[in-house]
Amino acid sequence: MLVVALTVATLLAPPASRLFAVGAGMGEGVGAGDPVSSPVGAGASGRRAADDAVPAIARTWPVGVRPRVLRGWEPPATVYGPGHRGVDLAAPPGTPVRAVADGRVSFAGRVAGKGVVSVELAGTGDPPLRTTYEPVRASVPQGAEVRAGEVIGTVEAGGCHCTAPCVHWGLLRGDTYLDPLSLLPPWLLQRGPSRLLPVLGVPLP
Repeated sequence: MLVVALTVATLLAPPASRLFAVGAGMGEGVGAGDPVSSPVGAGASGRRAADDAVPAIARTWPVGVRPRVLRGWEPPATVYGPGHRGVDLAAPPGTPVRAVADGRVSFAGRVAGKGVVSVELAGTGDPPLRTTYEPVRASVPQGAEVRAGEVIGTVEAGGCHCTAPCVHWGLLRGDTYLDPLSLLPPWLLQRGPSRLLPVLGVPLP
């Protein structure tokens, strides 16, 4: 009887390889959805990293030469969480606002009483990167092609969430907010105010 019982138990037990596979999938802190153990997860993670990459294609700041950043980009922890989805650049009302790179005006109008201009940047993938500027009175129509440095409007008085007059500059790819300062190459980020250089023998005024 003992021999028969041992034989039945052996036949009903799951194979060792199956036990090992279950343990490897659920133990050691590695779950089924973990990118390390899931090819689908790894692919999605790679696509997210590629989508979030921002080329430094800007050729100018939106306002001024090197405006003061009143508040930087603070990505929210969740989609609807608190944060700051863009940067605030000091700019008094009437300041010209320029397209930072070549593109097409995808929106020029008013949203919740504020003037907003949005420009899809050329050659930045599908969906393309999209810059937004507010509060701005548009001087270009929706659908217009614009070049880097071209004036697209002026800063409006009021409608600003800053403690001082400013323009809010945003960057999106699809519905994902990104840091607009990452569009700026190092020579623009580090650029200071223009200075006159002395000419030989000619003193500066």
